[in-house]
Amino acid sequence: MGLLTQYSNIPLFHLSIEGWTMDFELTQEQKDIQKAAREFIQGEYDKEKILEWEQTHTYPREIWKKACKLGFIGIHFPEEYGGQGYGVTENILIVEEFCRKDSGVGVAVSLADFSSEVVLRFGTDEQKKKYLIPVTRGEFISGGAYTEPDHGSDITSMATTAVKKGDSFVINGTKTFITNGTLADFFIVLCQTDPHAKPPYRGQCTIIVEKGAKGLEATEITPKMGIRMTSTAELSFSDVRVPLTNLLGEENKGFYQVLEFFDESRIEIAAQALGIAQGAFDRALDYAKQREQFGKKLVDFQITQHKLADMATKLETARLLTYKAAWNYDQKRIDPKLTSMAKMFAAKVAVEVADEAIQILGGYGYITEYEVERFYRDAKITEIYEGTKEIQKNTIASALIGKLK
Repeated sequence: MGLLTQYSNIPLFHLSIEGWTMDFELTQEQKDIQKAAREFIQGEYDKEKILEWEQTHTYPREIWKKACKLGFIGIHFPEEYGGQGYGVTENILIVEEFCRKDSGVGVAVSLADFSSEVVLRFGTDEQKKKYLIPVTRGEFISGGAYTEPDHGSDITSMATTAVKKGDSFVINGTKTFITNGTLADFFIVLCQTDPHAKPPYRGQCTIIVEKGAKGLEATEITPKMGIRMTSTAELSFSDVRVPLTNLLGEENKGFYQVLEFFDESRIEIAAQALGIAQGAFDRALDYAKQREQFGKKLVDFQITQHKLADMATKLETARLLTYKAAWNYDQKRIDPKLTSMAKMFAAKVAVEVADEAIQILGGYGYITEYEVERFYRDAKITEIYEGTKEIQKNTIASALIGKLK
């Protein structure tokens, strides 16, 4: 059992309070989930079809539907809401395997339930049943609307407003770079509900807005560098009315809810980056073993061996950090520093490993057919969405400085 290559057998990280007990082994159940995810995505892999989806910006609905049917999407939801009662760790094992086999398909399918965790963590029982069960069944795709054109990574102040009128919220504003923007059946929208709050983020709410709401328009942002099978859109809200019952959790706690969600979702992005990096490495290693130059296999040249050694070391380090962040979250500990470290470092490794993979393949690496150029393009977004690498450094530094005071 275990992962496919000798460079991928680092499982969970455990520390006991009583002593320095470390267990780097996945449970048998986790290995089975990992293996099932690998076998599923391998069976669905069709290179020609994937290239067509990539070139036409088409969402891989067939694979998404099958993944939902087999229980891969929302595996970390409780059983009463359509999931299997597992944790973040099991979820990221699936994400890693999906992205390892194909970066575009892996990202698109793993983000089908994006932001649904806000409903899971803060919604009412009725809201969870209404929105989460369809997500796990492959009936709904979810989206999160946080980023705004004039604010970017800064969500401390929102220009999108939600005003109470009778039994409704009336929402106005614009959100941009919204994942699943033209696909989602519902969005979690961060709005400014109290314009007089000081500081502004103390007057924000998260509100569920369903597809088809009058006054809601989604415009696809295309073409783009990578993740072309995933919809990225701008959302416009013009007097969009939704029931007051669509409020998630406590009023004026939206900012804090989103921050907690990011602590979970950034681990998933780290897993995407890790899978992409591993997939690029797999292809580079395979190519180096087969390609001959100057009468020798590429893998026989010391310079190639050193490149592979560096790539493998970066992969192991990123995997340790990502798995530890997931395990830590499953222990019900919120640690923004650790999740930011995992996201920032895994994304950095994805870009560097994919870049080196292209270099090993040389001219072929630049050709779409050989895939590593697409892995490189898909890797770059992991340094940007869910908070840029600079934002992650701010979070890490804030935690360090606070501890030093």
